[in-house]
Amino acid sequence: MSYRKEQHLSIKKAKSLYKKNIGVEFKDYSEKDLKKLWKETLDNGMHGICFSMYEDGQEPGDVITEEQVERRIKILKPYTKWIRSFSCTEGNENITRIAKKHGIKTLVGAWLGNDLEKNEAEIEGLIQLAKEGCVDIAAVGNEVLYRKELTEEELLVYIHRVKKAIPDIEVGYVDAYYEFSKRPRLTEACDVILANCYPYWEGCSIEYSLNHMQQMYNQAKDAGNGKKVIVTETGWPSEGSSLGGAHSNAINTMQYFVNSQVWSEVDNIEMFYFSSFDESWKVGSEGDVGAYWGLWDKHEKLKY
Repeated sequence: MSYRKEQHLSIKKAKSLYKKNIGVEFKDYSEKDLKKLWKETLDNGMHGICFSMYEDGQEPGDVITEEQVERRIKILKPYTKWIRSFSCTEGNENITRIAKKHGIKTLVGAWLGNDLEKNEAEIEGLIQLAKEGCVDIAAVGNEVLYRKELTEEELLVYIHRVKKAIPDIEVGYVDAYYEFSKRPRLTEACDVILANCYPYWEGCSIEYSLNHMQQMYNQAKDAGNGKKVIVTETGWPSEGSSLGGAHSNAINTMQYFVNSQVWSEVDNIEMFYFSSFDESWKVGSEGDVGAYWGLWDKHEKLKY
């Protein structure tokens, strides 16, 4: 993308230039000023962010210390009202407790899969954290239907069990936005619709990415029949391979972040950005782009 001139674009100016279904017009602004806007947008604050647990050399299964979680929570605290966690075992339970200690609200996930023994530990962990007062919204499973590791019937049993155990807390399930259109029983069981919306993974070009994400959100909203919809994940990788018309680079990442956050504020969309820190282990499941979804790099340094 070429930038024809430099001029300062503040977050206030960005909101004034924001057009519904299109976003902010970036073509007249330099990369230098885009970086300024990206940082100013971050400083303006987010509704929520997904917590990245693992340092370089770590991966799921490694036990994480409270000190590591505390350090990263302190980095994120000035920028977000909510933090989302993905598991309630192997040190992940520390995310929720430490976030609450710092006055941050929590969307807490129990990670489910095809290991029923681990599922039991996750469900019990989620219920325990909720009874401690550490859970504001409970997420029972994350894309487990997408991965085909549980059936819908098995998942519904877990959801109803958690709802019965913590009746005063909103309970939902996280998956790709379209799953809620396909599965009315699942949608009915959820108190809140927790939808992952990734234009990047559908090969969408950056120019149309905001509009595409809005369509994803509206599809989940239609399926929810009046229930609140939260965008539980959305983001854009800063390095790595392309996917169709979606290209991974710093400029696209900054534009996507600015557009998503301005939309979130202007239209009052509850959104958790993915993600906080780069994590090298993710290349195994997502290819080279998997390591570059963070706003901070793997050394916990702000990227731009």
